[in-house]
Amino acid sequence: MNYTYVEELEGLLNRDTDKMVMARGSLHSTMEISSLMVVKLRLNVGPVETVFIYLNVNPTAAQEEIAPLMLNTRALLLLRPLRAGPRSRLRSGHGVSTRSYSDEAKVPDLSLFPMERIRNFSIVAHVDHGKSTLADRLLEITGAIQPSSGNKQVLDTLQVERERGITVKAQTATLFHSHAHTRHAYMLNLIDTPGHVDFNYEVSRSLAACQGVLLLVDANEGIQAQTVANFYLAFEAELAIIPVINKIDLKAADPDRVAAEIEKLFDIPASDCIRVSAKLGTNVEQILEAVIDRIPPPRGDATAPFRALLFASEFDSFRGAVARVMVRDGAVSRGDRVRTHSSSTSSRPRDYEVSDIGLLLPLPTPTATLYAGQVGYLVCGMRQVTEAQVGDTLHSAAHEVEPLPGFKPSKPMVFAGMFPSDQSEYTSLRSALERLTLRDSSVSVQRESSAALGAGWRLGFLGLLHLDVFQQRLEQEYNTSVILTAPTVPYRAVLTSPRLIKEHGSADVMVLNPCELPDRSVVSHYLEPMITGTIITPDAHMGAIMKLCQERRGTQVDVLYMDGARVMLRYRMPLCEVLVDFYDILKSLSSGYASFDYEEAGYEPVDIVRMDVMLNGKPVEELTNIVHRDKAHLVGKEMCIRLRDSIPRQMFEVAIQATIGSKVIARETIKAFRKNVLAKCYGGDISRKMKLLKRQAEGKKRMREVGGVPVPRGAVIAVLTRSPARSPD
Repeated sequence: MNYTYVEELEGLLNRDTDKMVMARGSLHSTMEISSLMVVKLRLNVGPVETVFIYLNVNPTAAQEEIAPLMLNTRALLLLRPLRAGPRSRLRSGHGVSTRSYSDEAKVPDLSLFPMERIRNFSIVAHVDHGKSTLADRLLEITGAIQPSSGNKQVLDTLQVERERGITVKAQTATLFHSHAHTRHAYMLNLIDTPGHVDFNYEVSRSLAACQGVLLLVDANEGIQAQTVANFYLAFEAELAIIPVINKIDLKAADPDRVAAEIEKLFDIPASDCIRVSAKLGTNVEQILEAVIDRIPPPRGDATAPFRALLFASEFDSFRGAVARVMVRDGAVSRGDRVRTHSSSTSSRPRDYEVSDIGLLLPLPTPTATLYAGQVGYLVCGMRQVTEAQVGDTLHSAAHEVEPLPGFKPSKPMVFAGMFPSDQSEYTSLRSALERLTLRDSSVSVQRESSAALGAGWRLGFLGLLHLDVFQQRLEQEYNTSVILTAPTVPYRAVLTSPRLIKEHGSADVMVLNPCELPDRSVVSHYLEPMITGTIITPDAHMGAIMKLCQERRGTQVDVLYMDGARVMLRYRMPLCEVLVDFYDILKSLSSGYASFDYEEAGYEPVDIVRMDVMLNGKPVEELTNIVHRDKAHLVGKEMCIRLRDSIPRQMFEVAIQATIGSKVIARETIKAFRKNVLAKCYGGDISRKMKLLKRQAEGKKRMREVGGVPVPRGAVIAVLTRSPARSPD
């Protein structure tokens, strides 16, 4: 039996909504998928008619919405938040999923799939080249989901992914497919990865669980900057690479040109490229055959003790940490005792009992056992966020094993302060941060306090889009409101003072907070992070883009003509110069055709200064900033103007100054409220008027000396909060 789609239910709902809902309804099952609790609800309509629908519920509201149903309460309680009136209709976008999943998943005996019959692969590509659409078609062809117009971005389960149309979190799905020639059944584990440079850490983690990749390229746009970056990620990991040219159904598609580009840049024969249309499903079955034929099976020992790589994890409010694992050796079943390698090396190792294991089809489907080479989920009662560390090795508690190679730790490149909008929400925000950083381990967290903003954290991200998405997920998934300060990059200072070297334990100090920048008198030189940027653009815009890179202190590294119309530029430039508005200006100069990607390229000496903001001679630490000496005047002038417009007028004059050391580089003045003391004077000697004005000035001077200038919270936020420039998504 197939589930009736919500679109087909609308007739029933319109007929008599209240009667239908109050009819015999029961909770069939619940499943956790990423940030959503998927509820399967059975509704009995009439004497013989039974329908099933899926509802997506936010886990933070799960206790309130699902618990009553556990007590066999009417289904009306679950549907109540979706109803606006007595004859309202359930529609997509109001919490109801319109995707059509298969009936109770029929999982074959997993012991029939030795490692020779397993293939683990990822899809990697530039942004918007069709990764998620291709994943949908692969799921449909293999029967994991049923063909339906509602199958759009099935693996993109986060709300932020659907709103922005990008993949943020790598997702896994297990497919079963019979080879066209041998007719042997194979297990294919698909991992859909993000396409943006800010989520490269997600891609690298996913590739650690794979033996091959599908390198997807748009038949119209051709190779883009992130395509090049993803190719080298897979190449360095020694994975099999299958080039796939997508969107051949477009009128402007030129697959022959793209195949020639792939052969020229990546040294992959043009004849190896598979030409498909993921939207229409054209030639998609050839991809499945190529995955089986060209990608090697996973390596491992099926007879050895259980050992698995934990490559992703999520937090379930009811079951604790849900680990995504790739079993390297042995097998694991429910009831087995397992241990993490990080726990084994501690003084008090802790064992866990496996309570649930299974596959993602793409919904979580329990199984009895996971065998070597297979990818699935595992729940073993890990209640603390820190217990499920990504990159750790899970193994049998009865055996000591060698840990699997983990991941290179991520290196945050953008730092920002995060504070609760209300300090009373500090505890709830801390809990939300702990749970979200479990799902996104590339975020670094360090406690921080501010006199104006209170207690908070300094967070490290891989880029601006990463920062934006993290903030949006906090607000959507955990209903928190936060203040995010201006982004900065990690500078380094080389000390000369023996006392400071002894205090810090090293002559090389990392500076994450502008207030902690050592004075120039005790520093031999400062270092700033550099990147190597790759820009692919039509050659008609090359001159304007080269000028932009030079203005941002960039140095040209390489120029490569890809074909008669496009060129690839490589520049070495400071990270701080591309942090905020570089991508927007690049798109504007190239009419939207240029693509940009970057990789870290070490540190270089730089002439930076610490800029303080003074109010009537008193520094405001929250507004301290690190700027390049050549741009200090421009930045200081802008900050003074923002403060002038944000601080309310006082009874005395307020001087706003941006200073470097003792030198004032910019100033704005907030005029004082002034009473007209000459109103009672008329005619007469001018000396009387001058006496009154002098007395007023002396009074305001005394007031300025004894009175402080209160800096409103809103003024600090106005100066520190980033401008609303769009991040490159």
